[in-house]
Amino acid sequence: QVQLVESGGGLVQAGGSLRLSCTASGSTFSTYAMGWFRQAPGKEREFVGTISRSGGKTSYADSVKGRFTISRDNAKNTVYLQMLSLKPEDTAVYYCAARLLITAQAAANYNYWGQGTQVTVSS
Repeated sequence: QVQLVESGGGLVQAGGSLRLSCTASGSTFSTYAMGWFRQAPGKEREFVGTISRSGGKTSYADSVKGRFTISRDNAKNTVYLQMLSLKPEDTAVYYCAARLLITAQAAANYNYWGQGTQVTVSS
């Protein structure tokens, strides 16, 4: 099992940037593919991006491609979501998630979730 804790959310103006962190504990971090998801009020949870166990492969939702970057530091048991050029429509609770071995884009494929961190982008 793995426990996940996100941090780094906050309020930022449109065009600004934030970096979210997700720190894992309880298991061997490098055996988990990691994903970032977000959920805005009244909307379904949506895929943001994912990163492979080694960090060598990433994939992103079209809505964030070119603005968001996922990275990980397995020595620190941490995955990051760097968000640039933020837009009001990026406002949501952001969650990190873990699943064994292989990346996936569907939230249902992830077994472990953090508690979420709020990101609010003002116009």
